[in-house]
Amino acid sequence: MEFMLCRRTMTLLLIATMTLLVAGVTGGTKHEDRLFNLEKLEMFVDDLPHMPTIHGFHVINGILKPKSLKIGMFFKKWKFHRDLPATPVFAYGTSKRTATVPGPTIEAAYGVDTYVTWQNHLPSSHILPWDPTISPAIPKHGGIPTVVHLHGGINEPTSDGNADSWFTAGFNETGPKWTKTTTHYVNKQQPGNMWYHDHALGLTRVNLLAGLLGAYILRHRSIESPLRLPSGREFDRTLIVFDRGFRRDGSIYMNATGNNQQIHPQWQPEYFGDAIIVNGKAWPRLTVHRRKYRFRIINASNARFFRFFFSNGLHFIVVGTDSAYLAKPVRTKAITLAPSEIVDIVVDFSKSTTKTAILANNAPYPYPSGDPVTEENSKVMKFIINDESVYDASTIPNKLIQHPPADVSTSVRTRYIAMFEYEFNGEPTHLYINGLPYNAPVREFPKIGTSEVWEVINLTEDNHPLHIHLGLFKVLEQTALVEIDEFKKCMTKKLDAVKCQISKYARGNKTAVTAHEQGWKNVFKMMPGHVTKILVRFSYIHSNESYFFDATQKPGYVYHCHILDHEDNMMMRPFEMVK
Repeated sequence: MEFMLCRRTMTLLLIATMTLLVAGVTGGTKHEDRLFNLEKLEMFVDDLPHMPTIHGFHVINGILKPKSLKIGMFFKKWKFHRDLPATPVFAYGTSKRTATVPGPTIEAAYGVDTYVTWQNHLPSSHILPWDPTISPAIPKHGGIPTVVHLHGGINEPTSDGNADSWFTAGFNETGPKWTKTTTHYVNKQQPGNMWYHDHALGLTRVNLLAGLLGAYILRHRSIESPLRLPSGREFDRTLIVFDRGFRRDGSIYMNATGNNQQIHPQWQPEYFGDAIIVNGKAWPRLTVHRRKYRFRIINASNARFFRFFFSNGLHFIVVGTDSAYLAKPVRTKAITLAPSEIVDIVVDFSKSTTKTAILANNAPYPYPSGDPVTEENSKVMKFIINDESVYDASTIPNKLIQHPPADVSTSVRTRYIAMFEYEFNGEPTHLYINGLPYNAPVREFPKIGTSEVWEVINLTEDNHPLHIHLGLFKVLEQTALVEIDEFKKCMTKKLDAVKCQISKYARGNKTAVTAHEQGWKNVFKMMPGHVTKILVRFSYIHSNESYFFDATQKPGYVYHCHILDHEDNMMMRPFEMVK
């Protein structure tokens, strides 16, 4: 490992100077004196925006038909707060004028195909510093590489948004695994919540920070309508939450000085900003009635975990997590959401004993053993509760959507997925899965229609939200490792959990899976120093049927940590489906 790191260091130092040129910054410049003082921003002065809605279907004579959309990526300015100067951003929209941060919410219908041509209208250079030493996509002729991944979508490999399928403005240049201009979303999976975002190799963190993200909802009215959950534009709201820092001129602040400049002049292990943004506004407000509301909450942060709770003790009633409904509702007073996780909740404001309620956060950062929250990042948004009575026909049913059970006995094999973090001079340099970089040959070839047990071994001090493209999974068990230093030493040398006798070390205390996280998920928080056992299903969970497309096509799929700074610096691996 020491030899590999030394060789890597020498290679990267040769292109360190290039970093300063492509990022348009000076590595030694101190930016802290140009930061906007967030204490000067009054909270809860901007109303919570409704993001624009785009339907992914036509209605012709009462019948839903497939629809083709054109959605572009544009450079523009965006007001994140009433008293903050307009911010340069990258935004999704059908035009530059209508583009928003987050982008428009796409609403699709079960069984009706949606086709999207994602168009790159971005300028030739980025608005944020990016680091070429982490092997990002670098076009030969300039431009900003982008590619869209529908997070939680079950789609063909050519429409999954592979990190190497990037393209620049006008499709002038494309990545080595680029396939076609129009993405096909088949919409034949279980109903639920998803989100779309950029996925370009090594640039995901900066492209999302710039604003390239939005919500996607798949509805199945014949199944969902009988549930009688809160519905309609006013009472069913998507909340896309993320954190940002700003400079005094309103531009997004991103530290351009790497934590380990000898290796990476600009890459930092995690990005955190103290302004908490919901639907494009910092600490917004929403006036509600004393009735039930549904909120689909997406954590679109690069690295920040949230532990949500209400200042007045109101309950969350969880009806779904990630892209699937639960079998039955779960009541809880707090919800921990990792980057890219989604929770679907109902809040009954008629139960409030106060006229206002703050949606708050107390998750340390980095999670779970980092700094405590501050006054700024501990507040998310404010609800102003109107005492005027309003009719509420919605319900919270005892049962939601029952999917076929997950049976471990049907598993065809067990895989061991080990998470490593490598350091130089006491600072992280890169993160690997199973000791391999993203571009190493494929090692995993799951069979379509089967289930597998994955034992995810976290050998780092961070909690890593593991996201698997295509497959959904259930979390079975979380077990602490004993004598972890001894086990880690063996794993670093042999990169083989069986040869390192994992059963000898995976026998510590067990942590119960939180009740509302016991359903089907596509991302989960892998506890540091633990082995998390999950059952991954490579078929539709609502029917156990095989996919309605050829999942064996190139370029295949990936799984990765969804802390974007980790994903960009090699904590991602490919897999290919076989028949």
